[in-house]
Amino acid sequence: MALSTISCDELNHKLGSGELLTIVDALPPMSYAHSHLPGAINLPPERVDASAAKRIADTDAELVVYCANPECESSTDTARRLLALGFTNVRHYPGGKDEWRRLGLPLERAGAPFID
Repeated sequence: MALSTISCDELNHKLGSGELLTIVDALPPMSYAHSHLPGAINLPPERVDASAAKRIADTDAELVVYCANPECESSTDTARRLLALGFTNVRHYPGGKDEWRRLGLPLERAGAPFID
C-alpha cells in the first residue's frame, strides 16, 4: 500500500497556521533528543505497537511521520504500523529532518527551540 505523502512546504504551512496534527519522529530516541521538528513526539518503529495508543488518543487524528531523509526507512515502517493499528490519517514526510534543517526551518531539542 502506498503511503500518502506531505511536502515540506505543506507541513510548514500546517505548523504555521496552527492546524491540529501530530508530528511523529521515527528516529532513535538519542537522535530525537538531539533535535526534532517542532512539537514532534518520538515513536520509532520498534515502539509503535506498545506506545502508539498511549501517545496518540485519536485514531482519526492527522499524523505526519518523518525520519532523517528519503533513504531512511524508519518513517515508512512506523507509518505502516500505525495504519495497521487502525490510525486512519497517516502521512509520510519523505524529506525528513535533513531537508527541514537544510531549508533553515526550526528544530527543537529536549523541549526547547533549537537552531542548528
